[in-house]
Amino acid sequence: METWMSYALASMVFAGVTAIFAKYGLENVHADLGLLIRTSIIFVLVLFTALGGEALSDFSKLTGKQLLLLLASGITAFLSWLYYFRALKDGLVTYVASIDKASILVTLILSFTLLREPVKAQVLIGAGLILAGMLVLVWR
Repeated sequence: METWMSYALASMVFAGVTAIFAKYGLENVHADLGLLIRTSIIFVLVLFTALGGEALSDFSKLTGKQLLLLLASGITAFLSWLYYFRALKDGLVTYVASIDKASILVTLILSFTLLREPVKAQVLIGAGLILAGMLVLVWR
């Protein structure tokens, strides 16, 4: 198995567990406080990870465009997490997580249009199944 696939599978497992921990953790507190705690932990861990490796040596290689795009990515990640935690506070994990994970559909559309990644039948079929699965899971 290629390294990136192992990382992606680990990400999948941790993301799934994260939703359950967060739901229990939000039981008697405001969603924004939960987000603050989660994000603070992430910041500290990422900082230690970057400081412990060679990542910071690449800082001088960043172009203005790359920095702007990474800042935009941070802002959109914040907005995603903000609304995710607010939805998770009041909603069922099965519904919230299903809708959230359907973000892959937005990613696919943008990867086809902006990154010019190839549109393959298997990707379109998979996207259709993700959409259908999400609708089945959240249909009331």
